[in-house]
Amino acid sequence: MTENVLEKETLTEEKLMESWTTSEKENSKEKYGVEIMIDNGTWEQVNTKECPNDASIITYVVDGQTRYDLTRGQKAVNIFNMYYDKFRGGMKSINYGKGTYNPKTWGIEPPKIKKRK
Repeated sequence: MTENVLEKETLTEEKLMESWTTSEKENSKEKYGVEIMIDNGTWEQVNTKECPNDASIITYVVDGQTRYDLTRGQKAVNIFNMYYDKFRGGMKSINYGKGTYNPKTWGIEPPKIKKRK
């Protein structure tokens, strides 16, 4: 019985931790031209090199907690507009990500290498 109560408490805490709904994530690409790659991640998750080099790390505060997102956008102005519309004064900074991949080839499967006879 106590296990069920603990599970419910952790589930409600996890639901509160999400800053973006799935519809907001989907519509951000159309409305602002911004893709949210990592939502409410840790500093280690958003500071990865396994992402495109045009990704930005967004720092913002919600309910007294500092949160980090990894996003991609055509212009920094579009990223700023999206986060300002959502969080107003809670947005703290927009920094360059540490990614090393070319944005043109991000998400494309490498071609299969054929064996020579």
